[in-house]
Amino acid sequence: MEGVNGKKVGRLCENISSFVRQCIFSILSVGPVPSHIAFIMDGNRRYSKKQNLLDGNGHRAGFSALINMLKYCYELGVKYITVYAFSIDNFKRRPEEVVSLMKLMQEKIDELTKEESIVNRLGIRIYFQGNLKLLSDHVRLAAERAMVKTSGNSKAILSICVAYTSTDEIVHAVQESCEEKWDEIRKLDVNNDGSNLIRLEENVKDKNERRIGVTNIDRHMYMSVCPDPDIIIRTSGATRLSNFLLWQSSHCLLYSPAALWPEIGLRHLIWVILDFQRNYLYLKEKKKQS
Repeated sequence: MEGVNGKKVGRLCENISSFVRQCIFSILSVGPVPSHIAFIMDGNRRYSKKQNLLDGNGHRAGFSALINMLKYCYELGVKYITVYAFSIDNFKRRPEEVVSLMKLMQEKIDELTKEESIVNRLGIRIYFQGNLKLLSDHVRLAAERAMVKTSGNSKAILSICVAYTSTDEIVHAVQESCEEKWDEIRKLDVNNDGSNLIRLEENVKDKNERRIGVTNIDRHMYMSVCPDPDIIIRTSGATRLSNFLLWQSSHCLLYSPAALWPEIGLRHLIWVILDFQRNYLYLKEKKKQS
């Protein structure tokens, strides 16, 4: 009987909480709402030590925080959510820690793609961004399955950056752009009986067409599926980007709450949205000038 009553109370509290959020979000929606929020999920290990938890439980608590934040962003109307889950630099940690994190990552990826998961209930499509070849086979295959399983979802986009650094992303994009441009030149060379390269050097217009520009690199970035972020939130009070979205973050707002990632909550999101709305016209003008 107590268990039944406890469930009823839990559902009632959730309904009240949902109603309050809807009221708050309806007020916030009167002003501009960011289309893309990115998160640097910092502080899982410190949270584990702070709470005297077993190894890995801090990251499990962090996953719960991610699910809540995903739900809040969706309810607010944020179309794109990006999270920095695992840096290439994280492979330098103790081997046993890396193995443990890979196992946990595979478990949570599979959890995200279950039919009853929040991702499928809300219609969220998942992309895994980064040098996925660096992942273990089990994790990489789980990530590929998740992208296929959610490919029909279109209400929001969740980009999970794993085996990622911004410098690796930029190098990858430049390499892809160079290869694409050389392929174009080779095709032109074949079509013009080998004389095209000489003609290109003599023609200013063709020279310009041969150059690799920002738009070429943009197209080959891992994060090309999303617009540039409006806000980057890094928990634990740190203000550095740690090699995350350096190419895309020149005009975004950086928010650094002191809370560790598992401690992040609705109040932090509300505060950063209000700050975004206060600075909206300034940020919009800076983007126009760039």
